[in-house]
Amino acid sequence: MPGTVTGPVPVFDPRHRELLLKAGALEQAILTSRNFSIVATDEQGIIQVFNVGAERMLGYTAEEVIDRIRPSDLHDPTEVLARSVALSKEFGTPIAAGFETLVYKASRDIEDIYELTYVRKDGSRLPALVSITALRSSGGALIGYLLIGTDNSARKRVEAALNEAMEVADKASRAKTEFISGMSHELRTPLNAILGFAQLMSTGNPLPTPAQKRNLDQILKAGWYLLELINEILDLALIESGTVTLSREPVSLVEVIQECRAMIEPQAQKRGIGMSFPEFDQPCFVQADRTRLKQVLINLLFNAIKYNRAGGSVSIATEEIATRSVRISVRDTGAGLSAPQLAQLFQPFNRLGREASIEEGTGIGLVVTKRLVGLMAGTIGAESELGTGSVFWIELGLTAAPQYAVRTQDREPVHRLSPPTGLPPRTVLYVEDNPANLELVEQLIARRPDLRLLSAADGNLAIEFAKAYQPEIILMDINLPGISGIEAMAILRADPATAHIPIVALSANAVPRDVEKGLEAGFFNYLTKPIKVNEFMDALDAALARAASTPRPIQTGAPS
Repeated sequence: MPGTVTGPVPVFDPRHRELLLKAGALEQAILTSRNFSIVATDEQGIIQVFNVGAERMLGYTAEEVIDRIRPSDLHDPTEVLARSVALSKEFGTPIAAGFETLVYKASRDIEDIYELTYVRKDGSRLPALVSITALRSSGGALIGYLLIGTDNSARKRVEAALNEAMEVADKASRAKTEFISGMSHELRTPLNAILGFAQLMSTGNPLPTPAQKRNLDQILKAGWYLLELINEILDLALIESGTVTLSREPVSLVEVIQECRAMIEPQAQKRGIGMSFPEFDQPCFVQADRTRLKQVLINLLFNAIKYNRAGGSVSIATEEIATRSVRISVRDTGAGLSAPQLAQLFQPFNRLGREASIEEGTGIGLVVTKRLVGLMAGTIGAESELGTGSVFWIELGLTAAPQYAVRTQDREPVHRLSPPTGLPPRTVLYVEDNPANLELVEQLIARRPDLRLLSAADGNLAIEFAKAYQPEIILMDINLPGISGIEAMAILRADPATAHIPIVALSANAVPRDVEKGLEAGFFNYLTKPIKVNEFMDALDAALARAASTPRPIQTGAPS
């Protein structure tokens, strides 16, 4: 019969209706949300959906954009172009700057979330974080794109505030470093004259009388102690400011301990202290900064000698421990420390009640030592017993030997150059504007009959003298009137007539950063003031040896 329903009558499940209503409510909530923008396009990229959040964020109504524009028309065109260039490099494919740029990854089903700037209807700009997804039919065909965006203003404000804070901190750090560098220079300059002339007088001809010698010894002792104090305070200031840079690399513990032994044994012999050093059956390398490791060990060794008893001993031992580390111990036979004193170790300017002792000290050395060990990812500690002595130890990570490592016994000895005899004096040009420093070096050079000294008070005059007189070597101060010593050296290096001349920096700029900067700039050597006479003479010999082995340009008409 027409209209008759055959088969079972479908039964309507109320739960289905509830689910449909819930799905519809969720869809409506999403489309009307004001907290994020939802923009959907067709496969051509033309906007088809523009929710309430998009209207609020961008200032356009849905009617103004649907079927009219693409999402890329709402973005900063400069950013769209930059993104196109970046994607072209990433995928090696030319990509047009426009909507294709925005959807390039999404079209390949690659998850894509990136930062961009929306340009609102009123021309104002809004930073946003946008996620783009390709929309496909059940058969897999591309039918459009979905862009979900959130306001990124708060995050950008936080980033800007952090960047500003970091810039302020960096500026403060640079200012502190420059202050430390300047302070080091100002303190070292007068010390150079004090210690330099005292060294000259103590070894001059005729030799000083016994009374004069005692006075000079006191001047030298006080001067070197003041220099030590300056160095320790500046070192601690650099560490605390975070401007100390360490080069962590494989360092031969055998070589470092041997170098420390050569430096510290004479001090122990003067005080009648016996020294005992470890024997190594095989090479041992630690992850550390070579220079700073030597500084740490020498400080511990010198303290063990200084605070020992007459006729005492100092022993150094190494022990590999389970954590792939090595413990280096320095044991003395001094008076020892009490438990309260041990608890106060590594505190700045705390000499643990020894202020009235005859031994000079600053209470800074152990603080610097601890900081340096920490920067090398190591640990430091101490154990002591009153009346028996103390042991200070550091632990550093072991590492494999570097490929270029050379065994100590394979090293060729370094021979000091003997001055030639029967030859005309060789010329040394000293560039210095401080009269006291100039007179000191003049007297040092006067002790070498094989050398004659020329001087220039500024960098420009030094350049002219170097071209005219062709000195064998140049001693260059850094802080000069007019151009700096580094600038003068760069000009000399760029001129074929003077590029061959070894240039040795002789400066009161002694902060490690200044020394590194100078060596990187091209100085043959970098000596810091106050001058140590033996070190100065050795540096002269090394530079003269380099000059003798370097071909000189042919000169015509040079003044005699």
